[in-house]
Amino acid sequence: MSQTAALGGDWTLAVSLGIGLLMGIERERTKGQGAERRPAGVRTFALVGLLGGLCALFDESVVLGVGAGFVGLAAIAGYLRSTRQDPGLTTEIALLVAFLLGALAHDDAALAAGLGVVVTILLASRTRLHAFADKVLSERELHDGLIFAAAALVVLPLVPDRPVGPYSVLNPFTVWRLVVIVMAISAFGYVARRVLGPRFGLPVAGLAGGFVSAVATIGALAGRAKREPGVAAPAAAGAMLANVATIVLMAALLGATSPETLRELAIPLAGAGVAAGVAGAFATVRVWRAKVDQHDELGRAFDLRTAVGFAVTLTAVLLGSAALTDLLGSGGLVLGTAAAGFADTHSAAISAAALVAAGKVDAHQASLAVLAALSTNTITKLVVARVAGTRRFAWTITPGMVAMVALAWLASLVT
Repeated sequence: MSQTAALGGDWTLAVSLGIGLLMGIERERTKGQGAERRPAGVRTFALVGLLGGLCALFDESVVLGVGAGFVGLAAIAGYLRSTRQDPGLTTEIALLVAFLLGALAHDDAALAAGLGVVVTILLASRTRLHAFADKVLSERELHDGLIFAAAALVVLPLVPDRPVGPYSVLNPFTVWRLVVIVMAISAFGYVARRVLGPRFGLPVAGLAGGFVSAVATIGALAGRAKREPGVAAPAAAGAMLANVATIVLMAALLGATSPETLRELAIPLAGAGVAAGVAGAFATVRVWRAKVDQHDELGRAFDLRTAVGFAVTLTAVLLGSAALTDLLGSGGLVLGTAAAGFADTHSAAISAAALVAAGKVDAHQASLAVLAALSTNTITKLVVARVAGTRRFAWTITPGMVAMVALAWLASLVT
């Protein structure tokens, strides 16, 4: 063996030993004393980690398998000898993990060391994790988390990643990936609101709800302001912040669909976002200074029906825009996207971006269509605010929303 290889072997053995020591120190603190003590502590873990590294040095799968089998049998023996009524398997499983990480250090010391730290943090967080699972996380939140995990980790990898359907502009993988993005951003808004607490009330609700549907959020806030005039100010702040969510979500979806379209719209969307953000910030500051008491239900992390409806709408708009573009050229794209924007600005915008990704139109044509959809969707929001709420509520949010659209178009003309 060369000197370099020998040094490399010594280094990996040190990492293997270090992983075992790190995990063993944590287990030693919870090992206990006397007849109730657990079967493995700092010395056992250190030796098991080193054993994994030594077995890996032989480059023989049989040796590694024998070592893993020995550690597994030792862990089982320790578990069977435990006198606890509910001893658990954490220490025994951790012992086997220490062996495998020690072996992994032979091939990738950095990865093994990083995983060793993560595993130790996981072991040390026992009380916090149990409290989170038992007292913090609700049944509904667990259900939503499982749905999101299934959508992102089970369904998404199985969806075909190729153009299908008329005009070859519909990619099922892209559509479902956008659904997952909508769910993820909505869940992020929910978690942020969960952490911040009810003191921030309707403004936070508006920002979080805007990631799902700004039109629906503004309608709900307008209706509440009509029923409870005392919360009209925070409801208006939430409505303006919902527009911020509209811009942020649109940028994220455009980036996932067509980075070229996002680059074309970067400055117009930044202008729209600044206008909406400034209007929302002023409205929110007024609410906080007034110390308005706000109490509202958190709702759900995301609405699966809304996310699936988004996919259906996106598919219909995408096919419709492609058909109009085929018949009328770029003018058909702008007209079709603007019409779709009355219902949903995001699906309309993404349909235009998808045409760019498919090579049907260029990014400049798509950017005009996206701005048209943003404009028509703003009209929808104002109409909903007036119908669901009061005239005063609608007039309160009108200046900020008009400024948002005006700055977007102005930035598009000067760039």
